[in-house]
Order: sequence, then structure tokens, then C-alpha cells
Amino acid sequence: SVGGGMAVACAAAFASQCMGLITESAQAFVEARTLEGIRSADQQFAEPGQLQRLERYHGSKAQWVLRAWVDNWLAEDFADWNLDTVLAQVRCPLLSLHGDNDEFGSSAHPERLVALAGGPGVARLLQGCGHVPHREQAEVVLAEVVQFLR
Repeated sequence: SVGGGMAVACAAAFASQCMGLITESAQAFVEARTLEGIRSADQQFAEPGQLQRLERYHGSKAQWVLRAWVDNWLAEDFADWNLDTVLAQVRCPLLSLHGDNDEFGSSAHPERLVALAGGPGVARLLQGCGHVPHREQAEVVLAEVVQFLR
């Protein structure tokens, strides 16, 4: 998700070298649904033992990673953030995968990514899928990626 925004920035910065871009559950702007999901996750991670879930991936920096994510997204000066300008610099084909039940963003995100990218793009809304398509629907994601790369 956040990595998708980073990938968009890389594809824009290296437009002449990037051959394709795939995003999964990427946010393209600040949406009420995104903020609600982040607030909910913040409350869940405050429960005893929940921060250990992040420690699997982030080690001793888990608390810092959580606070950086939550506090930045919820900051007033982040309210107008979006990828619009950067998307216009993307020249390669784009595949944007997104679950229709993603708690951190609606289908407006992949639609916006594809609409504003400077290259050809396709948005795939995965039915019955949340924020982590590669875990929730691994076979579908793999098939979409293989098709895109062909």
C-alpha cells in the first residue's frame, strides 16, 4: 500500500528505464475510509500483544514504524497529500490491484492511479478481498501479474 506510492515515485523518477509498474492496495490520496482504517488499526495495535505482529517485520523499530504511519497520515498538513503530480510523470504500463473490501481505501484509488498515470493502465478490483490481496487471493494476484507481464 504505502510501497505502491513509493513505486509510483520510482517509476516517475526513472520513467525512461521503468518497463512496468504494479501496485497493490496503493493509496493515491487521503480518503476518509483510509483515515478510519488507520485510526482503527492504531486502536488494535494498542491492545496487549498486538505490537508483536509488527515486530515480525520491523523488529525493534515496530513502535516507530507504527507511529510514523499513523501520525503522518492523521496529521492536518497531510490532508491534501496525493500522487497526482507524480502519476503524470509515469510513462510505463501500470497494473493497479485493489480489494473491494480494502479497509484502507476504496476503488477510487486504483481508478485514480490508472486515470492519472502518463502511460497505459489497468485497474483490477478483486472481489471479496481486503487490504492484502497477495495473501488473501494469491492465485488471482499471480494470474493478474503474469497476464500483465505478458
